[in-house]
Amino acid sequence: MSEHSPAVCSPVSEEKRGASVQPENDGSTGGDSNMSKRQRKKLLKQQKWEEERDLRKQRRKERKQQRQQQRQSNREQERGHGPRKRLRRDVTPSSLRLVVDCSFDDLMLIKDIRKLYKQIQRCYAENRRASRPVQFYLTSLGGQLKQNMDEKDKGWINWKDITIKAEHYSDVVAKDELVYLTSDSPNVLEELDQKKAYVIGGLVDHNHHKGITYERAAELGIEHAQLPLGSFVKMNSRKVLAVNHVFEIILAYLEKGSWQEAFFTVLPQRKGAVAVHQVGTAQERGEEGSSSDSDPDTEPAGKGD
Repeated sequence: MSEHSPAVCSPVSEEKRGASVQPENDGSTGGDSNMSKRQRKKLLKQQKWEEERDLRKQRRKERKQQRQQQRQSNREQERGHGPRKRLRRDVTPSSLRLVVDCSFDDLMLIKDIRKLYKQIQRCYAENRRASRPVQFYLTSLGGQLKQNMDEKDKGWINWKDITIKAEHYSDVVAKDELVYLTSDSPNVLEELDQKKAYVIGGLVDHNHHKGITYERAAELGIEHAQLPLGSFVKMNSRKVLAVNHVFEIILAYLEKGSWQEAFFTVLPQRKGAVAVHQVGTAQERGEEGSSSDSDPDTEPAGKGD
């Protein structure tokens, strides 16, 4: 054979070619047989999740609508009750003046300054809702107290029905019209004089400055007196009351005309207040009460009762 003769290839049978080609598995048959139970369970769970997607979306939308409807209903109820809340009982303003003396700023720690401000806020709120509101005065406002008021609540500058002065109360009210309320006074207040201005010492002192309000009243030569607490009430704790308690007792007396009712309306239960005529009976039964002598928000004022 010549070296230029074309090579002759051996024919390959179709059977051999077909035998060398393996069919492709498209996964359409027999796929599930190779899938584990865990895989099938996971797949079914995923399919269910996908199928319920629209349902979940609809439920979220419904819950959102329900919340919006509830908020709207609450707002409507508030608007419906609003006028009734704002309507106070028949209000008859009193000409009596109640003065909170804030001239003890330098005798208190900042934590006590904050407590005093809370008590003043309570006085303001109670006077606003009282049936016989008094003429409310804050005097000697400055120093730490004013700074705390500015920092915590600038809204105080918009308070209504209150007279706020930086001056001392003796420069705001005539001395012959002043009566300082202090538990150290030997004088007991029997009735309130509508022409007088009653001063409450704005001091949270924890008994560090006993008698200071009485001393200052005596130095200024103004009248002083204590509330008739001992005539009506027996307490387990000291008789010194917080500024707001004294304030509220005066408001209650103006409304009820009874010291006993006023005391038992206002005095906190923690002081173990018992009517004087009940003390003997309670002691016979061995009912000695116990009470805490401090309150985080209404610490006793500087002998201001």
